[in-house]
Amino acid sequence: MLQRNVRLSAICAMILSSRVAASTLAHAEQQPDPRPPCATPEHRQFDFWLGTWDVRTPDGKRAGANTIRLTLSGCVLQENWQGAGGHSGTSYNIYDASRKRWHQTWVDDQGQLLQLDGTCADGKMVLVGETVDSTGHATKQRITWQRMDGGRVRQRWDSSSDGVTWQVVFDGIYSPVKP
Repeated sequence: MLQRNVRLSAICAMILSSRVAASTLAHAEQQPDPRPPCATPEHRQFDFWLGTWDVRTPDGKRAGANTIRLTLSGCVLQENWQGAGGHSGTSYNIYDASRKRWHQTWVDDQGQLLQLDGTCADGKMVLVGETVDSTGHATKQRITWQRMDGGRVRQRWDSSSDGVTWQVVFDGIYSPVKP
């Protein structure tokens, strides 16, 4: 009888021990990762564009205002553009770690959609994509953001129907707006 009680006690201890281990494991799996999800250096490459900006053409004419802020736990740069002529738009920019590429989706109040992908190198973010007009003709789009002296940023948008000859669509100098 004593031997039977010892065996039962051992079995109960093993069951209790396995339940405690399973509970501890389940609790550990529920704990959030203490590192922010987008804290890698690659995720921070486009942070030079963050801020509130006055945007002018190279000859000094006002082009508009732009605000770029981090959202969604610091994983997304959201752009809110207000052109001097009243045109407005928004873009979402994210580093896609699975493809090791940046992606931008732009939408505006004219029904335009522009999707771009690219990389950051030598202080320049270069994103490229393609638009298709109503006749089915494809046009390549390339936008480059580059850091400048004084905390400014230059954004240049070029377009090409043949991939060889490029035309400037927009050239803007972003100057930080002081709070």
